[in-house]
Amino acid sequence: MSVAILTLVGTLFLLAGIGVPIAYAIIVASMAYVAADGQSIGIVGKTLVDGIYQSFLLLAVPLFIVAANIMNAGTISDRLLGFCVAVVGRFRGGLGHVNVVASLIFSGMSGSAVADASGIGKVIIDMMVRSGHYSRGYAAAITAASATIGPIIPPSIPMVLYALVSNASIGYLFLGGIVPGLLMGLVLMAMNSLIAARRGFETDEVVPLSELPRKTANAFPALLMPAILLYGIYGGVTTPTEAAAVAAAYALLLAGVFYRALTVKALYSILVESARSSAAVGIVIGGALILNYVVASENIPSQLASVLVGLDVSPIAFMLGVNVLLLILGCLLDATTIILVIIPLFIPTCRELGIDLVHFGVVAVVNCMIGLITPPYGILLFVINAVTRIPLAEIIREIWAFLAVLILALLALIFLPGLTLWLPRMFGYQG
Repeated sequence: MSVAILTLVGTLFLLAGIGVPIAYAIIVASMAYVAADGQSIGIVGKTLVDGIYQSFLLLAVPLFIVAANIMNAGTISDRLLGFCVAVVGRFRGGLGHVNVVASLIFSGMSGSAVADASGIGKVIIDMMVRSGHYSRGYAAAITAASATIGPIIPPSIPMVLYALVSNASIGYLFLGGIVPGLLMGLVLMAMNSLIAARRGFETDEVVPLSELPRKTANAFPALLMPAILLYGIYGGVTTPTEAAAVAAAYALLLAGVFYRALTVKALYSILVESARSSAAVGIVIGGALILNYVVASENIPSQLASVLVGLDVSPIAFMLGVNVLLLILGCLLDATTIILVIIPLFIPTCRELGIDLVHFGVVAVVNCMIGLITPPYGILLFVINAVTRIPLAEIIREIWAFLAVLILALLALIFLPGLTLWLPRMFGYQG
């Protein structure tokens, strides 16, 4: 191992250990590497700027963030919840089912787990607690678990980032996420049903079937967004980045004109908050791009691939090993850092072992989303704690059952690639 690499690793661990945000720690550590290697420090700035501003794909990230924030700001979330309550709220543990179905629907609009949890999630938690049938911890735990579906069903910001580092087709990645997302929703609803029966949850107030057409009509324009996005991408009308612009424009039209639920002042606040969120993601992306330059310079991915192929590791054993590592890292690092910094190390090995990059990408993103609810770091647990003031201890105590079934779903995706690749192949994917 070269002195430059030792300098990078030492600096990175030192800065991360004293609490420096990971994006800044990566940038400074990469600068230390460049200096120790005798290269011009200007390479760091050039790599960062070129990587961000020359990628048309990355423009989708702030656009999806804007769309999600607009959808959260108006009455759109309330209308979607009303529709979900009318459809699945009539069963035992009904509001738990509503929670999952609302996340499934909202995931087709936001592409962000945090947007899902902090927006529609806060509303449904209040509904569950007010009903008197659910503890605060249970309501928060199922909300955090269902929010993990957000970045699996398209659109998906994490899949955009994975496409950036792997050159996999973003369109086929989006398609590949649909069945896994539905599977995650199914296992969460099954666990909610089991817990509801075991704990004797009472049935929530039932919305008469006669009200269902009106509730559906109220929510129908919002329900159209996922269909518009998917038609735009797979009908050849738009690129994924252009689809993100369409999503933002449609959300603005819906909230501001159709529902008349968005003021100029609220829109200004949304744009400011979206800019802050986009900048935060951009800094992490910039740091990761610089680190990826260092990793490529040292030829680390190819060396790793040669070692693993030389050990005659089977594709399944490799996938299991990588996913165990990602689950562990998910306890400590955020998903963006894992996708941009850790996952690129394994992509050459995937190619050598014949592992499909769309399958690997979807499984890796699902794994990273599970990491969002894995103690002790679990950023979704902190988000829900921040917006509801429900103690972390209560949330963590209830999260384990949902975490277990999501890991079972992850194993199914690893061993059954067809679950991920069936839809992409229906649309002509040849991987």
